[in-house]
Amino acid sequence: MTDLSTLRFFRTPAHSCSYLEDRQASTLFVDPQAQLSPELYSELSLLGFRRSGDYLYRPHCDSCNACIPARVRVDDFRPRRRHRRILKNNADLAVNREPARFSRELYNLYAAYINDRHGDGDMYPPSEEQFTNFLTCEWADTHFYGFRQQGKLVAVAVTDQLGDGLSAVYTFFDPALPERSLGVMALLWQIEQCQRLQLPYLYLGYWIRQCQKMSYKSQYQPLEILASGSWKQQTEPSDSGG
Repeated sequence: MTDLSTLRFFRTPAHSCSYLEDRQASTLFVDPQAQLSPELYSELSLLGFRRSGDYLYRPHCDSCNACIPARVRVDDFRPRRRHRRILKNNADLAVNREPARFSRELYNLYAAYINDRHGDGDMYPPSEEQFTNFLTCEWADTHFYGFRQQGKLVAVAVTDQLGDGLSAVYTFFDPALPERSLGVMALLWQIEQCQRLQLPYLYLGYWIRQCQKMSYKSQYQPLEILASGSWKQQTEPSDSGG
């Protein structure tokens, strides 16, 4: 194990929060000059860190703790009726591991997704440089899982392998196929992939109760959250989900 006390961290100045209006956010980054590795990444994931490009970070805000690290305990996960319906509707998709690097096919799908779903966010407009800097990594064990319908790429799950699970980094998909619920499908597939690899957890990033974009994660039970320095089962009541 790495002696985490030897790591240096840097904190960003306060900036507008991407998730909650009228709030200021700050982010803690691991020193980018540190020797990062999948092993260190796994240790820091237990402390709530995430990857963005080659950087490891976690929220570090003075007056807000709304961003709560969350993970699914996959062996105990039971899909809801809605989940089973989505898996059935996408049973015709083939899944392949794509090279975890820029390609024109991957980027075209990514750009279509950002333009349609995030035109009012800080990821708009998309660019090739943004794609590479955000999704790829020199030192992580990163996989791009591509979902194809008769050869056509319709969704990509960017996934990192950790010591005790998979980390769902990002998913982008064809916005012209809303009836397939491809974002949900990709997350369900990653849960199944954890089970196939005999890994106990799927790390989902941050659960934010007050933000609709992030609160959906409570649908995947049992969900564990990092609170007061330890992982505990989330007790937030969730809707029946159908």
